[in-house]
Amino acid sequence: MSATITTAEPPPAPAARDTRHWTRFVRPAAAVLSGVLLYLSFPPRPLWWLVLPGFALLGWVLSARRMRAALGLGLLAGLGFMLPLLHWTGEDVGPVPWLALALAEALFVAVGCMGIAAVSRLAYWPVWAAAVWTLDEAVRARVPFGGFPWGKIAFGQADGVFLPLAALGGTPLLSFAVVLCGFGLLEAVRQVRRFRATGGVPRATVVAAATVAVPALAAFAALPLVDDSAEDGTATVAAIQGNVPRLGLDFNSQRRAVLDNHAARTEELARDVKAGKVPQPDFVLWPENSSDLDPFRNADARDVIDRAVKAIGAPTVVGAVLTPDTGTLRNTLIQWDPVSGPGATYDKRHIQPFGEYMPMRSFVRIFSKDVDRVQREFGPGDKVGVFDLAGTKVGFVTCYEAAFDDAVRDTVKHGGQLIAVPSNNATFGRSEMTYQQLAMSQVRAVEHGRSVVVPVTSGVSAVIRPDGTIVEKSGMFTPDALVDEVPLRSSLTPATRLGVLPEGLLALVAVAGIGWVTVRSVRARKGRGAGPEDASAAP
Repeated sequence: MSATITTAEPPPAPAARDTRHWTRFVRPAAAVLSGVLLYLSFPPRPLWWLVLPGFALLGWVLSARRMRAALGLGLLAGLGFMLPLLHWTGEDVGPVPWLALALAEALFVAVGCMGIAAVSRLAYWPVWAAAVWTLDEAVRARVPFGGFPWGKIAFGQADGVFLPLAALGGTPLLSFAVVLCGFGLLEAVRQVRRFRATGGVPRATVVAAATVAVPALAAFAALPLVDDSAEDGTATVAAIQGNVPRLGLDFNSQRRAVLDNHAARTEELARDVKAGKVPQPDFVLWPENSSDLDPFRNADARDVIDRAVKAIGAPTVVGAVLTPDTGTLRNTLIQWDPVSGPGATYDKRHIQPFGEYMPMRSFVRIFSKDVDRVQREFGPGDKVGVFDLAGTKVGFVTCYEAAFDDAVRDTVKHGGQLIAVPSNNATFGRSEMTYQQLAMSQVRAVEHGRSVVVPVTSGVSAVIRPDGTIVEKSGMFTPDALVDEVPLRSSLTPATRLGVLPEGLLALVAVAGIGWVTVRSVRARKGRGAGPEDASAAP
């Protein structure tokens, strides 16, 4: 009688268990990294090209993922992108507003990533996926509370090779092309690996190569649209940066000091002009909030402004806060003539939620008592701001408005030969906000073929050519006066003429792709649900 000897299966090696354990974190970590790469592609870093591996990695993370997984991975990617990008929003009010806004924007990204995961199963998926991302940007630029376009991929491309596409189809086409190239990069890598394995050159390989090459070639083909010639002659403009007495929200408590700073720097410029150090400007631009004392109600503030404008002897645009007896405050630009005094005005149309007005005040107060710093809210204007300054038509968008496609386009369609973006960044200290906003102005210059002048209270003020080149720039929190002769233009780029059409067409592509996936999914479920009798009865 022989004994039967049994041996137990040896346990898996510890290294194998560790490998299985860690692989579950690969995609989440890659999702966060993809978002961080998108953030690093934004100014002030000259690393615009990081957006391409960022989207290639995001495409890999989302490929063929189920909707729930795509939502979670997309949220991680969105947080990796938005948390550092929007850190400036908590500069003076603490982390709660920053975290809330970053989370809200990351949720938009997460929903968009669900759509990208869905269309990743389609042929030519990079095209569908890039359109979905563009649609997602369009939605969050409009809702809620008027939208928040900050973080559009186009705004990180001020120094990139794709920038000429802004003149062709605006920021939506620019974003689409960059995202398409990033997703196409992933598909091209996949097809190269497949080619090495099989040796054939399938049609998919050609398509993958096209998704990388076509955006770059289109940008090259659009170069002739980028023109900084002086169609309507030139104008000499001065941008005043008076600086603020201290950083943060409390700078408003020293409103008179801010006004005096801008008046003093203007009078100093007048002395430099008289001494022949700089040319006489045709007009002068002060920033937003350069006079938070209402000059129509405060005689002392009016005298300070009037004296400075008379000294420089040129039409000057002053950013002021108007305080009517009843109703909302007005964030207003005032055209001030050295002879006749105040004239035309422009009230900011896109006002900032949770900054200039407070939606859901009682709810927000639960999380932050800083909500009560906004005691009297601002109201929006309803007219496009174009002033005639010494014969030059200047279109105005105030600070936050530069992020909105329609606000900038309106000024050009109403005859603006030059765009001005008076801004106040003092609230956000020495953060990256001012550089992100400056990059928006560079993109707008190319998009509409206009010089752009950015006067800022505390930095960075700049003069930008119609080709997006910065020719004059101030330091942060330094009094300065930038004087430059800028080209004036009146022709309209295709982007200006087409308006929202490129964005609308790309949105239709995205909806068509998601609809196609939905129909296929429904058909597949019905097919799986058919019983044997149903299958035998089929013709």
